[in-house]
Amino acid sequence: MNEPITIDPGAAKNTATLVYILQALTFFTAISFFISIIVIYIKQDDVKGTVAQSHLLWQKRTFWYGLFYYLLGAALTFVVIGFGILFANSLWMIYRIIKGWLRLSENREAY
Repeated sequence: MNEPITIDPGAAKNTATLVYILQALTFFTAISFFISIIVIYIKQDDVKGTVAQSHLLWQKRTFWYGLFYYLLGAALTFVVIGFGILFANSLWMIYRIIKGWLRLSENREAY
């Protein structure tokens, strides 16, 4: 009855790759950013015990911190600092997407 669940590492890696693609597409369409967090929450239990588990946590943090700083920057655009926050947040997100994706391609944990 309680058979151990076998996790396919290839499928887990594909899930993390999909989320990296969705997060990268955020710079072209914002809806992909919100789709990425939905995928993360749906699939996070399916990737436990694989290298992709650390990547989904990495991507989840990228989403929530990125959203927070985007909203902060947008709220402060009436002063010059808001544009700086938006720019810095974009660079930070690009860094996290590239670093995570490269580490995933090497089958290494995200952090």
